[in-house]
Amino acid sequence: MTWPLNGWGYAVSALVGDREALDRGRAFVHAGLRDGTLRPLIDRTFDLAEIVDSHRHMGADGRVGKIVVTVRH
Repeated sequence: MTWPLNGWGYAVSALVGDREALDRGRAFVHAGLRDGTLRPLIDRTFDLAEIVDSHRHMGADGRVGKIVVTVRH
């Protein structure tokens, strides 16, 4: 690994210049998540205590979907 380690992030709002299109897209996604027509595919869920295992799983071949890490309150 080369240091310093760099990371980049972006926001959809910075990429979409048309505010109305952004609002329509956001409303579409939120409605789909609410009514169940859009369902994220979850590959596996880990507890925060298993964070090392979750990271290993992320690098494994053959996984499909999101990896969820839960935090107990």
